[in-house]
Amino acid sequence: MKKHQILLDLLFTFMKIGLFTFGGGYAMISIIENNCVERKKWITHDDMMNITVIAESTPGPIAINCATFVGYQQAGFPGSIIATLGIVVPSFIIIFLISMFLDNFLEIVVIANAFKGIKVAVGFLILEAAITMIKKMHKKMFPKVIMICSFVIMLLINIFSWNFSSISLMLAAAVISLVAFIMKDSSTQKGGTEK
Repeated sequence: MKKHQILLDLLFTFMKIGLFTFGGGYAMISIIENNCVERKKWITHDDMMNITVIAESTPGPIAINCATFVGYQQAGFPGSIIATLGIVVPSFIIIFLISMFLDNFLEIVVIANAFKGIKVAVGFLILEAAITMIKKMHKKMFPKVIMICSFVIMLLINIFSWNFSSISLMLAAAVISLVAFIMKDSSTQKGGTEK
């Protein structure tokens, strides 16, 4: 495929994702995966998992970071620009038009009711992304333990309205994983030298 065709494909794919996805980055994860992993085969599922983790820990919305990465993988720097523009421009135009022509947009009864339905659909999209990631997670005990502990902690934080940042939880999980990796690596090296 020629480079300009790849760029057009990136543009239209991410414009479609940006135009028809409500609910922000988490809701977009399953749609990005469906388009980029399953249909187009641009990246693997492991790439998608890694992008999601990296995008979550770097500045900027998760969907934009994902689009930038996929674009770069397919067509280098021009691809990253085109994919990023593709996912950003439709939302920008829609919000711009709403702000220009419709005062009190969410006070219109039809729009308010439509958004109530959209909220439910967004919840299912986020749940679908989580279930897909859990199914395709490596079948090892340690990642599952971290996932279950994180889930329980976040649930308790929400139930009891504790003032605790989810960023702190992510950093704690990262530190635990690094410590486990270092310990495993050092024990492997010791085992190798003993032989």
